[in-house]
Amino acid sequence: MMIDAPVTILPQLRAGTIKAFAMLADHRLAHAADVPTTDEAGLPGFHLSNWFGLWAPKGTAKEIIVKLNAAAVNSLVEQTVRQKFADLGFDIPAREQLTPEALAAFQKAEIEKWWPIIKAANIKGD
Repeated sequence: MMIDAPVTILPQLRAGTIKAFAMLADHRLAHAADVPTTDEAGLPGFHLSNWFGLWAPKGTAKEIIVKLNAAAVNSLVEQTVRQKFADLGFDIPAREQLTPEALAAFQKAEIEKWWPIIKAANIKGD
């Protein structure tokens, strides 16, 4: 048994060399629609996702942040880019989720979700 990112397991899943019992998501993923969510498989709330963000150094001018964000968002609406991400097993969030403020809120929520678990398990970085 293993837990891994869709990008890693999708080729084996498509080839039929492994079986996926559930996706650690709150919704079925388009690239593996026949695989149930953990909620559907009997583990409600057990969600884990891979996510990516772009950061700039503290103090970067707001207009630079706006330009960088616009360039990133505009690339993510291109159909060829969206298809490539889908083929790799990544869902692209809705456009309104692709803002610095949304990323900050998501990152804060992830810290609040995982920090107590990390602390309770006494996990330390090397």
